[in-house]
Amino acid sequence: QVQLAESGGGLVQAGGSLRLSCVASGRTMSGYGMGWFRQVPGKEREFVGGFTRSTYSLYYNDSLKGRFTISVDNAKKTVYLQMSSLKPEDTGVYYCAARVGYRMTSTAKDYNYWGQGTQVTISS
Repeated sequence: QVQLAESGGGLVQAGGSLRLSCVASGRTMSGYGMGWFRQVPGKEREFVGGFTRSTYSLYYNDSLKGRFTISVDNAKKTVYLQMSSLKPEDTGVYYCAARVGYRMTSTAKDYNYWGQGTQVTISS
């Protein structure tokens, strides 16, 4: 089993920045894909970006590229999502997810493990 825990959400003004963290615990993940998703009420989870451990590859939702950056600290088993130039439409619950033994994908249903989510609210 893998447990994921997000943190770092909060309320910021438009134009501000936040850094979300996702800490993994439990089963050792030597090969995995991780994704960040976000969700607002009434809508499906939207892919934000992801990381494949075996190739050290990063992928982003094209609409967010340039404002959102993913980084990884393997020693801390932590994946970060740095968000800048935030807009009110970035408001939502942000989740990290993991696929053990597979590359990341942009499809939420492909992921086996999910964190509890962290709320991000951007005020105008």
